[in-house]
Amino acid sequence: MAIVKREKAQQYIDIVKSENKKIVFTNGCFDIIHRGHVEYLRHARNFGDFLIIGLNSDESVNRLKGNPRPFNIEIDRAEILNNLRSVDMITLFE
Repeated sequence: MAIVKREKAQQYIDIVKSENKKIVFTNGCFDIIHRGHVEYLRHARNFGDFLIIGLNSDESVNRLKGNPRPFNIEIDRAEILNNLRSVDMITLFE
């Protein structure tokens, strides 16, 4: 499992592809992670071998959800997601 900068994500993707693994991608804010998120991510992972999450940055969450969001900063949200068994890679995006 890894939290990677968007610029480095392609390197990981190339490695996974070279291993003939099927990649699944999803994205979201995951500001207040709850059971529904965990089930959703576990279900998403069942569609392939390697699950990548595009995690909304703090600025993006604020634009989408308004003040005072996000409640949890991006690095904390990424670290929580990174510790879920179903998640293989997280990358931030605006």
